[in-house]
Amino acid sequence: MSSAKIEDKFSALELARAAALEDAPAPQQVGELVSISYDEVEDSEEARIATYLFEASLPAYVGWRWAVTVAKADGSSSPTICDVVLLPGTDSLLAPEWVAYKDRLLPGDVGPGDIVPTSADDARLVPGFAAMPEDEELDLAQLFEFGLGRARVLSITGRDLAAQRWYAGNAGPNNPISQQAPKPCNSCGFFIPIAGSLRSAFGVCANILAPDDARVVSVDHGCGAHSEALVVTD
Repeated sequence: MSSAKIEDKFSALELARAAALEDAPAPQQVGELVSISYDEVEDSEEARIATYLFEASLPAYVGWRWAVTVAKADGSSSPTICDVVLLPGTDSLLAPEWVAYKDRLLPGDVGPGDIVPTSADDARLVPGFAAMPEDEELDLAQLFEFGLGRARVLSITGRDLAAQRWYAGNAGPNNPISQQAPKPCNSCGFFIPIAGSLRSAFGVCANILAPDDARVVSVDHGCGAHSEALVVTD
């Protein structure tokens, strides 16, 4: 819309443009008038505040507008500048919404030297003194943490989340290498059961030739390096 067709009730167009030009790094970065909006003050029939929007020709602010706010004390007073800011338009290029680090991290993101803080209320952890044997099969071995060891230990929630993640991933039974394995891991001589409440479900592979060597695997995982898959006798 041409600025000539926009009603300027405050007659402050040039005042607003001058304010925008003063804030802009270069004169050519203040473009044509886009619109004028008015805010009425309570208990008054006349507008007291107006916002003048000008096109902004800034390389890093595509689609943004110079917004100049002008105010009048009353109907007969001269308008004065309140502030000058850059505001995004409907087609503006905006930064993506900020996401906290803990929600951005993915498995494998942590590298050498990286530090990943854990929140004080992390549901996967409980204070060491809270790890008591009556807590739904928490490992009896955790009793030594009572005032003597780690400040926090794995909670029931943390244990269950880990078990679900391991079982649903490549360490579980639902992948091609497991489904084509001659026998499951729990019958393999290289399978080392882990201690504690997850012993019946998981262990560690100790076969240097297996793809999961030194990794946690489920008891029904499997691969072609099973100790009893093919026994060769001299």
